[in-house]
Amino acid sequence: MRPLVIAVAGHVDHGKTALTRALTGVDTDRLAEEKRRGLTIEVGFAPLSLPGGVEASLVDVPGHEKFLRNMAAGVAGVDAALLTVAADDGVMPQTREHLGILSLLGVDEGVVAITKADLAGPARLAQVSAQVAELVRGTFLAGAPVLPVSAATGAGLEALRTALAGLAAAPGPDPSLPFRMEVDRVFSVDGFGTVCTGTISAGALAEGDTVALYPAGREARVRRLERHGAAVPSLSAGHRAAVNLAGVR
Repeated sequence: MRPLVIAVAGHVDHGKTALTRALTGVDTDRLAEEKRRGLTIEVGFAPLSLPGGVEASLVDVPGHEKFLRNMAAGVAGVDAALLTVAADDGVMPQTREHLGILSLLGVDEGVVAITKADLAGPARLAQVSAQVAELVRGTFLAGAPVLPVSAATGAGLEALRTALAGLAAAPGPDPSLPFRMEVDRVFSVDGFGTVCTGTISAGALAEGDTVALYPAGREARVRRLERHGAAVPSLSAGHRAAVNLAGVR
C-alpha cells in the first residue's frame, strides 16, 4: 500500500476543516485571522491513519474564491481528492472550480463527501447526490464513492476512511525518478533558517542531499527533514515534507 496525499477541496463553508478535524483530531485553521473569520485562508495539513496501515496526509485547502491561489498551491502534487459538497448548499461555484483545478493538475482519483448530512433528510440527500452525479460526469471522479458524512455526529466517517484507504491500492510513483517537490510554503525558523514545505511527487530525499531550486536554478543542502513535525532521515514520493535548507535565504 502506497502513502497518500489527499486534497480536501470544495466550496467555502462546506465543512472541509471540520471534516479534517473529525478524521484526524487536528485543527488546520491555525491563524488568528482564520479563527476570527471562521474560514480557511492558508493551506493546512494533518496526518491520517487509514485502515490497512495506510499512511495519508490531508491537505485542507481554502474554499473562498479570494484564496484560489492558495488552493492551487496546496493541491500541487497530491495523489487524490476528497471533494466536499455540503448537504444544505449542494454544488456551488467553488465546488466546480476546485474540481476543474484538480483535473487540470492531473489528479485522477478520489472520493466525494456530502458533508453536514445531519442537517438534511433523505429527500435532500438524494437531491444533492443527483447534483454530484451531474457534476462529476466525464471527470476523474465519475464512478467515485459518494458518501454522506457528518463531522458533528461522526456518521459516515468510518465508511469514508475505508473508501480513502482503497485509493492506496493503485500503483505509486516510480521511485527511480529524480526527486521533485512542489513547494507550497516557505518561511524562516529561528536557529534553523529557511524551511520549505510541499508534497514529494517523485523520487526520494535524504538529509545531506543537494537540491536545485527552480526557477532560479540555485542549489542548497538539506539540513533537516520532517514529516508532520517529526524528524526523519529520508522521505519518498507520496509524503508531505518540511525541508530545512542550508545555503539559501
